[in-house]
Order: sequence, then structure tokens, then C-alpha cells
Amino acid sequence: MTGRRAAMQRIGSLALLLQAPQLAFGAEIVAVRVWPAADYTRMTIESDAALVASHTLASAPDRLVIDIDGLELSPQLREIVGKVRDALGEFIGRVENGQVAKAPPAPASASTQTTASRPPSAEAIRRVERLIVVALDPGHGGEDPGAVGRRGLREKDVVLAVALQLRERVNAMPGMRAFLTRDADYFVPLADRVRKARRVQADLFVSIHADAFITPSARGASVFALSEGAATSTAARWIANKENAADVVGGVNVKATNDVQVLRALLEMSTTAQIKDSLRVGHEVLGQLDRVGRLHKPRVEQAGFAVLKAPDIPSILVETAFISNPDEEAKLANPEYRRQLVEALAAGIQRYFAKNPPLARNRQL
Repeated sequence: MTGRRAAMQRIGSLALLLQAPQLAFGAEIVAVRVWPAADYTRMTIESDAALVASHTLASAPDRLVIDIDGLELSPQLREIVGKVRDALGEFIGRVENGQVAKAPPAPASASTQTTASRPPSAEAIRRVERLIVVALDPGHGGEDPGAVGRRGLREKDVVLAVALQLRERVNAMPGMRAFLTRDADYFVPLADRVRKARRVQADLFVSIHADAFITPSARGASVFALSEGAATSTAARWIANKENAADVVGGVNVKATNDVQVLRALLEMSTTAQIKDSLRVGHEVLGQLDRVGRLHKPRVEQAGFAVLKAPDIPSILVETAFISNPDEEAKLANPEYRRQLVEALAAGIQRYFAKNPPLARNRQL
């Protein structure tokens, strides 16, 4: 515990050196305070607006992870996060030291550790050089339970359990890192789920659900990609929000682009490419799910789901089973069956990236 208290003190001391505008954009951080004690260390982050936060304890190394929704990290706070001893933290630290020109931004989370910061090892740098980021999106949450089975099993609980296990499985793969849009029972708006994935410059977005239908006979897993017709509507939505559109089309200066038709064409091309890649990963995932249980449809389906509409991130939505089917509800409640689902999803993701390695990142921090 001594090492953990020391680490908390170091992180807190760094935070105390920063002024409010230096910590985050969006909400204003009023103060950061640390109270070290014999048995515990208390750290508070005060804001002038309501914040939604969650925390977990992680191991290897032991650390406390705090996630705060709705904050954009400034370079100064990113420097603090960059002291974390994991692949992403080391990557961010190298970016801030000028060793890498462009890299994924830090997620809205801060971590502490029990060991002092050390220069990244050669092995850590090698892992970071080929880091693939996967955003996992457990559907629903909080006041939105999603579908509910006859025995009372709630979709939001099932998909969170699957996503948490899948995160560990993906993180165990060399050169890969998974992040969750929610890691506990709270609600995240659809647009924020996509925004979180783009904040970490995800190479893949996987939304996890458990389907329901009006009759209990419907059964089987499904995988969805964005529909072809959504390219035009998606372009219109991103054009309307020019602040977010610049890096979607490869760094084009949207504010200087007066020709709306040109911008629309660029965005539609980006979305079309996204759909093509999404169908590829969907095919790999569906093939693996077929080994676990019955499929609802033998092919990747397409629809205009809001969470699939990031034009620059291959995105799929997986309906793991029909929770409205009593037999499949029982399976979803079974830890062993969920483990098999996780293995199938992980294998599909791994097979996709083995065949389609991501290109070099070209978006600005």
C-alpha cells in the first residue's frame, strides 16, 4: 500500500500544479486535492458542472483507474496519463516527448500505479509501434435496461459482462488494446459512444447487444454493418457539424472548403470505404459465431444504426442472441456460454486484422 499511496501523491502533485483551463476542455475543473493518510489516500477533483465518473481497481501492476465522462484531455493532463505503465500510456508519453508525430489521443481516464515511472522498454516500444485500438460498446446501461428476458435477465447486464471479458481477451493479444464506451451500469448516449471511439482513434468499433422480438421463437446471433443508403445521410450529418468533420476526410480543411458538394462526396467516399471494411470484419465475426450456436441470418446484415455511423471507423453491431427466447436467455445467463461468445468475437476480430492490418494513423491529436 505504501507504493500506491506514493503514486497517488505523485499524480496528485502534478495535477495540483495545473490551473483549471489546463486540465480539461468542456467542463471546468475548479480544484484537485490530495489527502495522504496512514491507511488510505483521498483525491478529489472538483468541477463547476456535474461529472459522471466510475472507478475500478486493476492489477499487474496494481492501480486505481478513474473514468470521467465528458472531458477532453489537454496536453498537460495527457502528460499525467502518459505516466501510466501500459501500452497506451507509454505511447502518449512518447508523443508528448516528440518521439512520435501522430498517435491516438488518450481516453477520458486517469490511472495511478504502484511503481515509479521508467523509460519505456524496447519491448514496450515494439508493442506500441503496432498498437491496434478496438472500441467495445456494451449497449444500453443505467436507466435503459435494453431488452428483458422472461426470467428477468437484462440486456444491459449481459452485454456488459461480455464486453468486460472481451476487453481482457483483446488486451491479451499482442499489439492490441481494447477500450469500453462504458465499463459499469450507466447510460451513455449513442452519439457519445461514437465520440469516445473517435477520441481514442479506434481501428474498430464493436457494439454488443442481445436481440428481442415479439415472439419467443426468434433465435440466433446476427451481425450488422451500416447500410449502403446511410452514406448520404451520414455525410449530411457530418457536414452539419463541421467541427468534427475535418479529420474524417483525411485532414481536409473543412472551414476552407466552400464547395459543399465536394465535401459531401469526400464524406460519402469515406463512409463507403467504412462499410466495405465493416462487412469484412462482420464476415469474420459471423463465421466464428456460427461455431458457437445458431445464426439468425447466414450473412452480415445492414441497417442504419446510429452507433455505426462514424465514417472513418469500421463498425459492426453484434446481436449475440435473442434474449426474448427462453432457451437463448438461459444460454446468455450461463458463464460458460458467454466465454464461448467472447472467444468467438475475439477470434473474429483477430482474423480480420490479420488479413486487413490498419493503415498508419493520419488524424491529428
